[in-house]
Amino acid sequence: MPGTKKREKPVTTEQAAPNGRGVWNIVGIVLCIILVPILILNCILLVQGMVNEDKVPSIGGNVPLIVLTESMEPKIKDGDVIVCKTADPDDVKVGDVISFFDPEGTGTSTVTHRVIEILIDPDTGAKSFRTQGDNNNIEDRLAVPAENLVGIWSGVRIPVLGNVIMFMQSTLGLIVCIFLPITALIAYELIRRKRQDSEKQTDIEQLKAELEALKAARAEAAPQGESAAEEATSEEQTKDE
Repeated sequence: MPGTKKREKPVTTEQAAPNGRGVWNIVGIVLCIILVPILILNCILLVQGMVNEDKVPSIGGNVPLIVLTESMEPKIKDGDVIVCKTADPDDVKVGDVISFFDPEGTGTSTVTHRVIEILIDPDTGAKSFRTQGDNNNIEDRLAVPAENLVGIWSGVRIPVLGNVIMFMQSTLGLIVCIFLPITALIAYELIRRKRQDSEKQTDIEQLKAELEALKAARAEAAPQGESAAEEATSEEQTKDE
């Protein structure tokens, strides 16, 4: 209709600058993809370790281990995560890289070295393994009893992930990787909602202002319409005379 103006919704900050939200959403998704699986894996392994203190935690026969020394470089490096498959001692061959409970340790520490010889006790028939690190000049001092076997290295190696997991298990790591991201996401959500409420209030105020302007325009147009009607009536009466 003539004189009717089409009202358009004002461009809000959220509409005008979607890139900022998009970037933060992408950052949040990436952090979830990286951190959530690691946290779930840590929780599973932690629970298994508490339930079975005498066994290394595993997932479907796969045993993830963090490498803490350079004894197997360059094949396996310090800070890597490796995956071993649980296996029967009879399946172990010379040349295999195995993980085992350290016969010189407390019974809970594990070592990953290469098998250089398989020993059979002539009296008892008990099997043990002579091992050595690829980066070591001498073989390990004690043979590894078959019952100490944890698994055979599957060849899977994830560089640096061990360092990341170790950092996340520290106090500083928990703060940086868990509490800070959660706090940042909560703060961002609160700010976003407050901004949306502010924008909605602005839209309401603008709508009210437009309605008041429309009422004022109609009020101004009403007397003009009455005056025009009176003039038309007067003209008709003059013609009749």
